[in-house]
Amino acid sequence: MTLKELVYDENAILHLYEKNGWTAYTKKPAQLFAGIRNSLYAHGAYDGDTLVGLIRVFGDGETVIYIQDILILPDHQRQGIGTKLMKVIFDKYAHVNQIILTTDLEERQKAFYESVGFQTYETAGIRGFIKLNR
Repeated sequence: MTLKELVYDENAILHLYEKNGWTAYTKKPAQLFAGIRNSLYAHGAYDGDTLVGLIRVFGDGETVIYIQDILILPDHQRQGIGTKLMKVIFDKYAHVNQIILTTDLEERQKAFYESVGFQTYETAGIRGFIKLNR
């Protein structure tokens, strides 16, 4: 397994999102690719030349970053790849005040994020808001 800055390959990226069922992204591939190109940073996990995982962030890179996406091919999940990708981001942005992410209400995801040091807004004593344009 090799971790390195994401190699921009639209077919590999689309394959990763499709295999994870992220249809909100795969229905609008041009928007997905523009989002990735405009990210503050994107890092990939590779098995040989195959993209098996990705994490991307946006923000100002100094006071706050948002982890927009972290995903691993289903047959490579639960092998520590997500934790390693998170560590890349935590190390690169150790100086920022806040690292934020939004995710689905699934217990498995909650357990993963808590295992790498995240806490819910309620636990942190803060409140979050979102306006969705769907």
